[in-house]
Amino acid sequence: MKKTLIFVMTAILVLVSAFALADGKTLADIQAKGELVIATSPDFPPFEALQGDGSVKGIEIDIMEKVCDALGVKLVIEQVDFDSILQGISSGTYDVGVSGISVTEERKKNVLFTDPYCLAAQAIVVVEGSDIASKADLAGKLISVQTGTTSELSCLAEGYNVESYTQNVDAELAVLNNNVDAWVIDDLTAAEMVAANNAQSDKKLVILDEALSTEPYAFAFQFGSEDLVEAVNQTLNGLVEDGTVAAIFEAFDAPYTSPLAK
Repeated sequence: MKKTLIFVMTAILVLVSAFALADGKTLADIQAKGELVIATSPDFPPFEALQGDGSVKGIEIDIMEKVCDALGVKLVIEQVDFDSILQGISSGTYDVGVSGISVTEERKKNVLFTDPYCLAAQAIVVVEGSDIASKADLAGKLISVQTGTTSELSCLAEGYNVESYTQNVDAELAVLNNNVDAWVIDDLTAAEMVAANNAQSDKKLVILDEALSTEPYAFAFQFGSEDLVEAVNQTLNGLVEDGTVAAIFEAFDAPYTSPLAK
């Protein structure tokens, strides 16, 4: 009888926890806690990059600092692998996913997105002298990507042969070591990582003129966080409209394409 009662009580607690997670985080919850916990993979410069002292710096970090200032809370950064971020958001482990996350219809089934704050492209990177000169040349080639990214999804959707890596630096090394034929990654991060490689290595990388695709970036929240997202959108859209986001990109020497661009 006791075992049965314990089982029933455990089942009830599991259900209550599940419903609690499904409720999401409200603006009042975040302000009462006094902090906004973001999940990020800091291997994506200039959006997020791990510093020598263990801190994380980047475009999205600066944007979220301003959002937190507007909400009156402290920004707390949790470092995780990219492919676990959206799962952590949907389960309520973290408050917001901040890691160069592209908005897709598939992802919208699992998380709630803010309005986009910029537009990005999927760049194709090859070793200098490669016979790959355009998107059409990727057919039959092996391409490195980061696991769980839209780079991976886009390449798979195109039917390309894909080799996935947890970290972008490993996807870069794969093309440098001739283990793959090309590397697909978001354009701004491609520009920064390629420039860093070319400044210190005799083996040069080239970003093709033709992009694989173009997509919006936004921040991801748990379902049930509508009023929190509304508050974040109010600040975020203001930062886009008054030029603050563009100025942050400029501070990182990164080109900016506004989501308001026609």
